[in-house]
Amino acid sequence: MKVKFTKMHGAGNDFVVIDAIRQQIELTPEQCRRLADRRFGVGADQILVVEAAPSPDVDFRYRIYNADGGEVEQCGNGARAFARFVSEHGLSAKRTIRVATLGGVIAPTLEDGERVTVDMGIPLLEPVQVPFDSTGLQARHEGHAMLWPLELGADRDTTWISVVSMGNPHAVQMVPDIERAAVATEGPLIEHHPRFPQRVNAGFMQILDPHTIKLRVFERGAGETLACGTGACAAAVAGILRGRLRSPVSVATRGGQLSIAWDGAGCAVQMTGPAVTVFEGEITL
Repeated sequence: MKVKFTKMHGAGNDFVVIDAIRQQIELTPEQCRRLADRRFGVGADQILVVEAAPSPDVDFRYRIYNADGGEVEQCGNGARAFARFVSEHGLSAKRTIRVATLGGVIAPTLEDGERVTVDMGIPLLEPVQVPFDSTGLQARHEGHAMLWPLELGADRDTTWISVVSMGNPHAVQMVPDIERAAVATEGPLIEHHPRFPQRVNAGFMQILDPHTIKLRVFERGAGETLACGTGACAAAVAGILRGRLRSPVSVATRGGQLSIAWDGAGCAVQMTGPAVTVFEGEITL
């Protein structure tokens, strides 16, 4: 089976985007892993599939597969790439499109240049909504935030996290120095922690000033990526709730800059960042 694809990235978070409207395709986990493989495939953090709208109230359906082949609910950087893709490929002439995902409906808007703004919806903060099993734990309050203790092993200090769902689960912690943060060692322990029944994206946030942070994210099924859009949203929400940040928040990732705006409880998060096409190709699966 030959598959036409587009390689894209959003702040270094890279994707293989596939049009499943103009070509018939149903990917298996094994095929997703091959596409994502940087030596034997195209190479990507996620595979994004563009499908026809499942209902009249949306324009498209957007499916997301991590590099390990597992389907996930949401990808903020991918949402921007999705919007750029359907515009560049003549699938939609709208500046704002409504897209159905496993994590709910999102609404990306094409801005001037390569930037796209995405209405990421209202963040979910209750542990059961993330989901996070808080049974037997005592939360610590800071500002309007609840911080939860997470034990990562007998030889490690307790890690205090904010739990946030942006359509997918995030555990955000503050660190004094992002370059020295234990992303490679703590990231997998947090991702697979038994208190997160659907696994979790582990965010490491360094606050530079009330409107600026640095962020690294160890993503479910992908490992550390150069940027994570939902992770940037979750980190900004966590910092604002703790009283450490004020909207808008500029998020410096290893792959580029994202801007996050959030006006507080009951409001949707707005994320703005780049979406860039790298090349077009065809691969036999």
